Amino acid sequence: MNQENTFSYRYSAKENKEIQEIRRKYLPRSESKLEELKRLDGLVQASGIPESLCSGIGGTIVFGFGFCLTTQLIGSSMWLMIIGAMLGIVGVAGMVAAYPIYRICFRSAKAKYQPRILELVAELSNAAN
Repeated sequence: MNQENTFSYRYSAKENKEIQEIRRKYLPRSESKLEELKRLDGLVQASGIPESLCSGIGGTIVFGFGFCLTTQLIGSSMWLMIIGAMLGIVGVAGMVAAYPIYRICFRSAKAKYQPRILELVAELSNAAN
């Protein structure tokens, strides 16, 4: 009984890396504590920006329309000038309100996520030591 046992092994680091990347796409995703901390911090840092931008941009548009009425670019009656001045004041109020709106939303998000963020920081700090 003369059996020849041979072993053939082919390895390609590039292929293995590709295979692992494809595999990773289909595995259920679990978030690590560091990833959760980064995600929550990003949520807090970005909170209030859309609201304040809407207020500022909306105020600017209203102000511009009021300015057009006041300078008689649109229409030429005294009533349109008065309405334009009032719209300008409303527009300025919208622009001025943008920053306080941002601060209120930011503080609200900070208070909402602060306990979990501090808990994660404590866990990760203890794990690092």
